[in-house]
Amino acid sequence: MSGFDFARVIERRGGDSLKWNKYAGRDVLPLWVADMDFAAPPAIIAALERRVAQGCFGYAQEWPSLYEAVLDNLQREYGWQVEADWLVWLPGLVTGLNVACRAVDGDVLTATPVYPPFLSAPRLSGRQLSTAALRQADGRWGWDFAALAAALTPGCRLLLLCHPHNPVGRAWDEDELNEVAAFCKRHDLIVCSDEIHCGLLLDEHRQHLPLAMIDAGIARRSITLMAPSKTWNMPGLGCAFAVIPDAALRRRFTSVMRGIVPHVNVLGLAATEAAYRDCDDWRQALIRVLRGNRDRVEAAIAGLPGLAMSHVEATYLAWIDARSLGVADPAAFFETAGVGLSSGLDFGLAGWIRLNFGCPPATLAAALERMTAAVAGQTPGA
Repeated sequence: MSGFDFARVIERRGGDSLKWNKYAGRDVLPLWVADMDFAAPPAIIAALERRVAQGCFGYAQEWPSLYEAVLDNLQREYGWQVEADWLVWLPGLVTGLNVACRAVDGDVLTATPVYPPFLSAPRLSGRQLSTAALRQADGRWGWDFAALAAALTPGCRLLLLCHPHNPVGRAWDEDELNEVAAFCKRHDLIVCSDEIHCGLLLDEHRQHLPLAMIDAGIARRSITLMAPSKTWNMPGLGCAFAVIPDAALRRRFTSVMRGIVPHVNVLGLAATEAAYRDCDDWRQALIRVLRGNRDRVEAAIAGLPGLAMSHVEATYLAWIDARSLGVADPAAFFETAGVGLSSGLDFGLAGWIRLNFGCPPATLAAALERMTAAVAGQTPGA
């Protein structure tokens, strides 16, 4: 036993939860936005309590032990030797995506389906976006590099990479990352790699490999975005960082931030230090819970007519094919049945839904029961 209580159901209705307030006054279990229903690790809560007890909340500046906690974690987990001056602190990973689109002067390329800000950040930055579809082969999502090359425009200068991938749940392996790196070098692309789910590889004996570690060539053209928010369930504290080894690229990135990107709040910084230094035991216990939840979702979906999904290697998100269910809007169909899911349309792929299984097993079991009953009612002869 880990000593951490992942079975406790925390009442989040009627408070400040974006996730739960979406369905205020309705009997809908929210399994949509990537926000887990677990309490944050005790070490993070203690760090926040200590900082609040100081009582002064003036402008904050990052401090040496914070840098040490982050850099030690990157070295310990991935063997990645990062210099302190490579870090650029951000109030959120989505901010980093938008800054990257503004910092790189040219069109943007990404692969779909993908996390919605990958599709909105180029538009908000005044950039042209081209997309290429990931492909499924033998039930597993992968790259279609021919389609990616065909989607390139003459002015394309930036690839947005999701690694591990949200929503398809792939943890890209070294061979795939080598191909991504070769593609970027061949076409002279900067790559912005969203690695916010890097601490959530669910398959045993799998280890995240940062894209920038492939070789020195790709490191020089990389912006790696990371944050403790998904792994340690603290997205509301608003703290992330970019790792940018190349000084010139880093200057372009930070120059775009001036005057529009606020400094990270002091509580987010305090929690980040505790997360990276003191919370790996909690993370390991969380992964065991998520692995069990993942397996329950995969087994349930396999038994439901009209639904299918690939194995989830990383994240706490299941990407479900509902095109054979026979309904026009699968997300609306399941919302009517009392389960709030994300629509595939938001990720660039109609007919699919995303399910967040980062919740107590009892909540997940109730949601799967509702989905099973809804599909039974939809299936002829059931």
